[in-house]
Formats: sequence, C-alpha cells, structure tokens
Amino acid sequence: MLDILLEVDRICKKYDIPYWLSSGTLIGAMRHDGFIPWDDDLDIEMMRKDYLRLMKILPDELPDWLALQDDETDPNYFYFYAKVRDRRSKLLEQNAYDRMWKEQGIYIDIFPMEQHPIWLHKLTEKTVGHMYKVWRTSTDDKKAIRKVRRIFDFNNRFLFPLFRGLLSILSPLTSSLLPLTSAMGIPFHNPRFAKEIFPLTTHAFEGHQLPVPHDADAHLRHIFGNYMQLPDLTKLKPHVGQIEIYE
Repeated sequence: MLDILLEVDRICKKYDIPYWLSSGTLIGAMRHDGFIPWDDDLDIEMMRKDYLRLMKILPDELPDWLALQDDETDPNYFYFYAKVRDRRSKLLEQNAYDRMWKEQGIYIDIFPMEQHPIWLHKLTEKTVGHMYKVWRTSTDDKKAIRKVRRIFDFNNRFLFPLFRGLLSILSPLTSSLLPLTSAMGIPFHNPRFAKEIFPLTTHAFEGHQLPVPHDADAHLRHIFGNYMQLPDLTKLKPHVGQIEIYE
C-alpha cells in the first residue's frame, strides 16, 4: 500500500493535484508516524475537481504493475470513489463486493470530497443503498450486476448532476455555510471543515513527508473524538478475507 501511495503522490506532485491522508491513515500518521499497526487499508482524499483531473491522468501515468479502478475502467465496479490496485497481488474482502471486479489486487482508496449539506449527502446514500442490498443477497451475480449498474448509472448520470446543478445555483448564498463531506453516493458523511484542512501541510508517514490537513488534530477530533486513545483490539473488523502476493 505504501508503494502504491508513493506512486500516486509522485503523480499528484507532477500535476500539482492536492490531496491529503485521511481517516485511519491520518490517525496512523498523527499517532504512529505511519500505519496503525493493525490497519489493513489506506485512504486519501481530495476535492472533487482535483479527483476528476486525476482520474484522467492516472491511466497514462501509472506504471504497468498498477491499475486504476473506477466505473470507467471496471464495468462491474459500482463505488463512487476510485481505487489504485497492485496487479502483483490478489485481495478479496470480507464483504465479497469485489467478487466480480476486474481488478482485485491490494489497493488504496481515493475519495473525492465536495461541499453540500449533510442531509443531501444522506439522501444520496439512500438513492444508492439498494445496490449494496442487491449485491449482498444475490444468488445470480450476472443478473445482480445489471441491476446494480442501472441504479449506479441513474444516479451518476442524472440524479447527482441534477443535485449539483441546483447547488451551483444556490452556492453564492450557501457556500460559506456548507461543510465538506464525501462526494455524493459515498456511504460516509462525517463533515469536514475547510478551515481545518487548508492550507495543507505535511507529516511523517513511514519515513516520508506526506500531505495532511494543517490542523489535523481538530480535523480528527471532529470525526473520531479522542483518536489518540487506542481501540479495543478484540473488536477489530478487518477488511481482508483472502490475500495472495505474486512475484
């Protein structure tokens, strides 16, 4: 995961695309100067306009051992955020959502962030929630993916652009009042605040100086509370179900 991150970091620097370590990865940076020792994923965030730029750049810039995974590169992928995957490996998750995806290597997550009301974000979660139910309960994967793709496309091509268009009309009146949160359709709605994120700074992560919010402490406390307190290690829920590393 660190190897993947460093490649993405190189590309972001080359094209002046700002991003920052987020969620458990940011906790790891601030608490451990690297990964949380028992963590098994890696997350970064960036503003949606930068994310859209990066999605166009990555396919041509990634080395052969890495692959971009989003709804454009993988026909069965139905998340509203992207992954960069290591083709020299195979990782299957506990939830089995990845069982028909083209790319299944070790990955990092790239989350687009945008400014909109939390209530609207929760509404977009509900408009895509049936996708996950269909995928969890299906006994016919090919039939299920067709249903999932119809829901995804309706939201991605019609409903979410409609919401964004309405917000753009209202934004001169509301922009200063709205928090940042995950882009529409992503099932995480913890509010972030631009004044805690920007301007970005750097912090040690596994021996590298990588971008983090400039007030990472306040940022993390708003989302997680006392993030410096270690969790109950007997209650951890790993993502990974099966993993293989190839030469």
